[in-house]
Amino acid sequence: MAEIAFSDIKLINKIPVIKKAAILGAGVMGAQIAAHFANAGIPALLFDLPAEGKDKSATATAAIKALAKQKPEPLAIGRLSKLITPCNYDDDLDKLDDCDLIIEVIAERADWKIDLYKKLVPHLNENTILASNTSGISIELLAEGVPDQFKDQFLGIHFFNPPRYMPLVEIIGHPGTRADVMDNVEAFLVSTLGKGVVRAKDTTNFIANRIGVFSILVTLYHAERLGINFETVDELTGAKIGRPKSATLRTADVVGLDTLRHVINGVVDNLKDDPWSDLFKVPAWMDTLVENGALGSKTRKGVYKKEGKDILVFEPKDGSYRKRKVKIPGKVEKAVKDFKNPDRLANLRGINDPHAEFLWCIHRDAMHYCAHLLEDIADNARDIDMAIRWGFGWKQGPFEIWQSAGWNKVADMIKEDIAAGKTPCDLPLPNWVSEIDAVHNEEGSWSASANAYKAPSSLDVYQRQRWPESVVGAKKPEQKTIFENDACHFWLTDDDIGVISFKTKMHTISDPVLDSLNQALDISEKQLRGMVIWHPDAPFSAGADLKSFMPVAMKSMLPGNNGLDELLAKFQATLCRLRKSNVPVVSGVQGLTLGGGCEMMMQTDRAVVALESYIGLVEVGVGLIPAASGCMEFARRASIAAKGGDVFEGIKNAFEVIGMGKVATSAHQAKDFGFLRETDIIVMNKDEVLHTALAQVRALDAANYRPQPELPITAAGRGAIANIKAAMTNMHAGQFISDYDMEIGVKVAEALCGGDVDTGTPLTEEWYLRKEREGFRSLIKNLKTHKRVKHMLDTGKPLRN
Repeated sequence: MAEIAFSDIKLINKIPVIKKAAILGAGVMGAQIAAHFANAGIPALLFDLPAEGKDKSATATAAIKALAKQKPEPLAIGRLSKLITPCNYDDDLDKLDDCDLIIEVIAERADWKIDLYKKLVPHLNENTILASNTSGISIELLAEGVPDQFKDQFLGIHFFNPPRYMPLVEIIGHPGTRADVMDNVEAFLVSTLGKGVVRAKDTTNFIANRIGVFSILVTLYHAERLGINFETVDELTGAKIGRPKSATLRTADVVGLDTLRHVINGVVDNLKDDPWSDLFKVPAWMDTLVENGALGSKTRKGVYKKEGKDILVFEPKDGSYRKRKVKIPGKVEKAVKDFKNPDRLANLRGINDPHAEFLWCIHRDAMHYCAHLLEDIADNARDIDMAIRWGFGWKQGPFEIWQSAGWNKVADMIKEDIAAGKTPCDLPLPNWVSEIDAVHNEEGSWSASANAYKAPSSLDVYQRQRWPESVVGAKKPEQKTIFENDACHFWLTDDDIGVISFKTKMHTISDPVLDSLNQALDISEKQLRGMVIWHPDAPFSAGADLKSFMPVAMKSMLPGNNGLDELLAKFQATLCRLRKSNVPVVSGVQGLTLGGGCEMMMQTDRAVVALESYIGLVEVGVGLIPAASGCMEFARRASIAAKGGDVFEGIKNAFEVIGMGKVATSAHQAKDFGFLRETDIIVMNKDEVLHTALAQVRALDAANYRPQPELPITAAGRGAIANIKAAMTNMHAGQFISDYDMEIGVKVAEALCGGDVDTGTPLTEEWYLRKEREGFRSLIKNLKTHKRVKHMLDTGKPLRN
């Protein structure tokens, strides 16, 4: 039989393996990059200069310890810090010989970086990839200092801060970087670290910082020109226009005014020939604040500072802090709120008001700048839009905003302003702008350098993204609709597995959603191999739809009305049916997964969960208990884990999680809390959740799937309830919980323990489900619960009364 050469074997969707990495530089950024490698289960060496004293790695050790105190948390769960090893350059360079990837994250000095590379080389293996996390130094310049044998394996890998949470990573090659190195690094970053990768050209500040910093500077320029105060700038440049809630000045405080000033100075020094260079200057007020030590959030004083309950804002005119004053004309508010109206920009431009002019100008100049830069800094327009979305948190990138408002119409408005001398730069729009009708279409995104549309990357790793993030105008993934209504869409990506997606706000669970789930299960059991519950966007589910649920609950207080009990029983039966169905049902989870959404996930045969999923049973926050099978499922899992022994340990942990309304801040923590089983799967990239969920359905089906038989649940009983009450009494005495918290806690304990029965009594699932409903019904009648529900609906925050 003829042998097949290894080179003839085509590897499909094979992700390059990075078994061990090294991060050089234990500053905040370096330590957090190491933490994110640990989140992915990859051991990382964290290097820094040797410290004085007995422990030369003390600097790196301190940086690792500091991770536990940082907010937001760099580590998905604290114990992952054990995957990070502190090192120093005197003693530990030999440990680099088995590292697959080394990322340098030291100060932005080219000479220091090059000196370090030369010290590393004798300790590297021939396949080691060497990278710099520089935010703007030329990769070609740095490559000149890399010894010849590693030049083709050297590139830029630029993470955005904080590395765990910001999706963007820019990768930048130099003329000698091997194509396979670029491809392998991109695939690793996308799938193993869960990142959104953009390939940037080797220009100053690359893509995101070049445009992002310009956007900040042009915002400050027009605010000063038009007399818009700081707090109004933030009111106008945050969520209202599809940017982060922290907007402009609050973001500056979070980043650090000293850091932002350093970045701006870098732009000033390196972009002196930029046609917009007159805008590239540090505002005098920023110099004043930095020199006075008011650096932003890290010093608790910057553009904003808090005094008591008041948040004050810096006033540049006299250097004082004053109360905030925001007053935006109604006609401007109306135009801003009309976010999806394609005429929104034109309407703003037509309003004779400085606030409207400000908004039009910051959009106009960003679009003008991006059009000018496209050929030089990026391969195509999609890379610019995704870089700004992933790196700066915009809902749409500059070109998407332009296209959504009418490509040719907006181009004409920009041209008119340039001709009238209204723009800070009189450079005309590039010719290509007038040669196309849209920058994104189903063919791809416009490349100014190629004078053609470029399709998205065809790397194998992107075949794992069944429904990737896309830009305005891009081709949508193919799907075959089985049925669709106002509540749900049941569809196929493959021909034999159904996917059900909710259409409700925040994917809440309403009565029509329950009907659709049952309809989808009917079809799946008759015609399909299985079913996935998944939505193209987060969250997975914010739980039961309280607005539609509460009227049923209120009517149930009338004599003889059983509507609430019937609705709860239907909710429970539908979710439990997910586990008892004759075909495998898998949940694909990302983002918030709360209350009934968590209970639904727990009833599926397997959950595939993105790392950034925030899971919890939070019913106590609205004065209720989980009553859609959550208490029963925790009791069932505790009974299985006990294997005939004492179930109290599992019940105690469940009570702490439910009674305190704990929300896991990562998928790893959700496993610790008991929301996820060991068999549930965590993926780093949210865009791979559907791919992996479909694969799990196939695996379960291939194993001749049968639903597990229902077994009796061993009750913790009245003894466990007494122990829990005793613990709550101590908390109540210490004023950690209120009288009503005590009452709710007792109901949780009874639902978890099976009520007033002997310890060890075997009970049915229906017994526990009935206890859930009883506890829920008794609490829903209390006015304190009504106040908690109203407060949650009004403010989105829990009330402890």
